[in-house]
Amino acid sequence: MKNISGKWPLVILLLLGVFILFGPYNDSMVSALDKGIYKDVKTFNEVLDMVKKNYVDEVDTQTLIRGAINGMIKSLDPHSAFMTPDLYKELEVETQGRFGGIGIEITLLKDILTVVSPIEDTPAFNAGVKSGDQIIKIDGKSTKDISIMEAVKKLRGPKDTKVTITIMRENMTKPKDIELTRAIIQVKSVKTKNFDDNIGYIRIASFHERTADDVRKALKEVVEKQHPLKGLVLDLRNDPGGLLIQAIEVSDMFLKSGMIVSTRGRTKNMETKAMARDNGNEITCPMVVLVNEGTASAAEIVAGALQDNGRALIVGTQTFGKASVQTVIPLEDGSALKLTTARYYTPKGRSIQAEGIKPDIVIKYVRPVEEADNGWDERIRERDLKGHIKPAKEDGTKLEEPQTKEIKDSFDLTKDNQLKTAIDILKSWDIMKKNLNS
Repeated sequence: MKNISGKWPLVILLLLGVFILFGPYNDSMVSALDKGIYKDVKTFNEVLDMVKKNYVDEVDTQTLIRGAINGMIKSLDPHSAFMTPDLYKELEVETQGRFGGIGIEITLLKDILTVVSPIEDTPAFNAGVKSGDQIIKIDGKSTKDISIMEAVKKLRGPKDTKVTITIMRENMTKPKDIELTRAIIQVKSVKTKNFDDNIGYIRIASFHERTADDVRKALKEVVEKQHPLKGLVLDLRNDPGGLLIQAIEVSDMFLKSGMIVSTRGRTKNMETKAMARDNGNEITCPMVVLVNEGTASAAEIVAGALQDNGRALIVGTQTFGKASVQTVIPLEDGSALKLTTARYYTPKGRSIQAEGIKPDIVIKYVRPVEEADNGWDERIRERDLKGHIKPAKEDGTKLEEPQTKEIKDSFDLTKDNQLKTAIDILKSWDIMKKNLNS
């Protein structure tokens, strides 16, 4: 959503000397501050002092203050977070697309650590961990009140080390322990396939530092194998997003002109517009973009840009709905603050926050019969997350949240009615064009 976009390039700002001074204030200083804030800060200082002096056991001051910071940031939205130095390093590693772990995307759903989706060809995926699984324990310790970053730190580790997760699933009568051997998770963000009638296929699994370069290589490969290229399927299903700059670069590969995305926050420096440039090498064949409820953040930016510019037909089910931008601010002690600083808008000024991209053609995934009873099928979306940011118009006015019905889906290219629909559309495109011109 782990998501920097939703989760511009990783924006690095230097937080310079911001201090709150506790002590005697003169009248002019107090009048310069919001009196309500001053009272609350004074209360915080009093509570901190009481806990330090009177708690049954001695407590480290840094632990208390970091706990208070965690609580403050956690109250904002599901994507803002305070990161200790170790957790900040984990985030930096994550954006590179290579790390030691088990291979799952996780979130907090109703305060329960929940799997958004397993990453293909990873220990978790191969062990049968599924979207919607609740992780109630890690190595026998309860995950109650755990933060996302704390969970990530526990689940990651050196290659060949083991970790046991205890899961609950809707059709289970009791929790199940799954022992997993960590591996180097090399997120292969781009995959290609070729189909009959000169139709190419590119799947983007996530947006990390190398995604745009990988898509360029994939496009070149598809064009060389399918010459002339008559149609392209861009598969963004179950893509949790990632780096915003990568989404902009990928969108630009398919657009000669027009806006890609704009961002708007409370501060002037968060008002940005990204425009497509004519590089002279953009493919011009018809395109279909596949999306579902697992399509989030940076992936939604690409889908929205291609839809609003009339470049591609969007097929599938309504997307996740994460349209917020997180800025990572390193702090002096090596920790960092990941703070939601803006909403992003599609080229036509749509805020899809907590709503998602609506496909031009809605096609629900039909699960093969042999997979019908394989677990919890309900997908998690942005609006299900506690404290999610409300949708807003381009002028900042908040919108009412949609009350759309939950949709079930999955991802299986070997028995995939959504992909088949996309290919059929592209196959008939040329036929329809000839008939219309005849």
